[in-house]
Amino acid sequence: MSSNFKQKIRNNQVLLGSVVTIPSSTTAEIMSLVGFDWLWIDMEHGPLSLEKIQEIMQGVGNRCTCLVRVPCNDRVWITRILDRGCDGIIVPQVNSAEEAKQVVNACKYSPEGNRSVTISRAQNYGINLQDYYEHANENMIIVLQIEHIEAVRNIESIINVPGFDAILIGPFDLSGSMGKTGLINDPEVQEAIATVKEACFKKGIPIGIYVDDAQGAISAKKNGFTFLGVGIDFMYFWKSAKRTLEEITSKEN
Repeated sequence: MSSNFKQKIRNNQVLLGSVVTIPSSTTAEIMSLVGFDWLWIDMEHGPLSLEKIQEIMQGVGNRCTCLVRVPCNDRVWITRILDRGCDGIIVPQVNSAEEAKQVVNACKYSPEGNRSVTISRAQNYGINLQDYYEHANENMIIVLQIEHIEAVRNIESIINVPGFDAILIGPFDLSGSMGKTGLINDPEVQEAIATVKEACFKKGIPIGIYVDDAQGAISAKKNGFTFLGVGIDFMYFWKSAKRTLEEITSKEN
């Protein structure tokens, strides 16, 4: 599945995903059943253990692609998460070309990188060991998050690093790094986002962004973003519950 999804990224097909933070394989399974192309399993902010992300991926099965956002750009964390058998990773706060190289090196086996070699769920516990080693580098999906003004300043050098598949803008952290926390529609924040987008367009790098809802996704698509993280699992839950209660109480009045 990951190789097919990777080709879709490269072809700039619109791919809709959602953030998974609730530590429940059932919730993630439901998200995969409604038709999302990919799930953004979040270990940076979500209360998810390694065991729980493995259970989530087992619950999702082959219905959609599972990308895990690692807690930080750390080789040990990246290794442990890749060993769980995810289709790829999202790495937050990549602010320089050197940091981008660290990500690629940690994700790829020699000679393209220095990923640690072991036997784990990623290789079906050793059942298809050699086949995995032979194809892991080409199949692994590597997404770099640009979410700090320093990364915006360094975007040209970051996207010149070979080996990653897409850039994903985190608008909220980006706004915070500019002293405008949460003000993602502020002209200066939007200018920073546009700088990243234009640099990626020029080099032919697939680019995505996080948005809260359908309207944000529609607007992002119109602006050329193709790799979209739309909403968070718990947001869908409370929004639906709130809407239902409002419909009931409005009719009582």
